Amino acid sequence: MGLYDRDYTQPESRRQYRSLSSVRFNLPHTTPVVKWLLISNIAIFLAGVFIPHVATFLMTWLAIDPGSLLTALEPWRLVTYQFLHDMGSPWHIFFNMLVLCFFGPPLERYMGSRRFLPFYLLCGVVGGLFYMGLTAVRFLAPVPLLGASGSILGVLAACAILFPNSVIFLFIVPVPIRVGAIAFAIMFFVTLVTRGANAGGEAAHLAGMATGAGYVLLQPMWDRFLLRMRSGSWEKRIEEGRRLQIEVDRILAKVHRSGLHSLTRHEKAALKRATQEEVRRHQL
Repeated sequence: MGLYDRDYTQPESRRQYRSLSSVRFNLPHTTPVVKWLLISNIAIFLAGVFIPHVATFLMTWLAIDPGSLLTALEPWRLVTYQFLHDMGSPWHIFFNMLVLCFFGPPLERYMGSRRFLPFYLLCGVVGGLFYMGLTAVRFLAPVPLLGASGSILGVLAACAILFPNSVIFLFIVPVPIRVGAIAFAIMFFVTLVTRGANAGGEAAHLAGMATGAGYVLLQPMWDRFLLRMRSGSWEKRIEEGRRLQIEVDRILAKVHRSGLHSLTRHEKAALKRATQEEVRRHQL
C-alpha cells in the first residue's frame, strides 16, 4: 500500500484529523467548570505557600490521611484532597493544571458542565478510595495523599477514548493520546507493584484513569438504560390515563342515569383525580 493510499492521507480523513487535533496546540477557550477548578486549585496552592498556618490547616484537615481510623473515616477528604498540591514543588500543580487546561474544556463541552464536574470528582474519589484500600491491606505505607492527578488522569483517559487523534507530549516527544495514556498506565502500574517512589500517588493515578475510561465506555449503556426506564414510565402514565378516562366515562354515564347522589366515595375520588389531571395538563 502506498503512502497516498492510506486512510489518513485522504481529504476527508485529513479534515477530521485536523478538527480533532485542534485540542493539541491551540489553547482552548476555558469552560465554566474548568475555569473554577483552575482558580480554586491555584488559589489554594498560593494560600498554602504564602500563609504557613493555611498550609498546616490544609494538610491536617483536608488531605487523605489513612494513618488513623478517625481521619480515614472523614469522608470530605476524598474530595478536598483533590484541591491540594505539594507546596514545595510548583511542578506538581503546574502539570496537573496544564493538562486540565488543554483537555478539560473539550471534555466539558462534550459532556456538558453538569455531567463533567461529577465525573471529574468521581475519578479523584475512586483514586483516593483505591489508595486507602491498599493501605488498609498494608500493601502501601499509610502516608497523606494529596493532588488532583487522579481526576486529571481520568480526564486524560476519557479524552484518549473520545478524541483518539489528539496528540500529547511524552518526554517532549509528540505521541497520539492513546499511546501516551497506555504508556502512563504502564509506568504507574510498574511503580505501584514495585512499591517505588510515590507508589501511593500512582495507585490514585491508575484508579482515576480506570474510572475515566470506564465512565466513557459504559455511558452509552447507562443512557440507554435510563431511556428505557423513562420510556416505560411514560407508557405506564399513558396507560393509567387511559384507564382513568374509561372509569370517568362509566361514572358520568351513571350520573346521567341515576344522579350524582348515586356515586360511591371511590367514584367521587376518581372524578376529582381526573379533574386535577385535566387542570395540570392545561397548566403545562
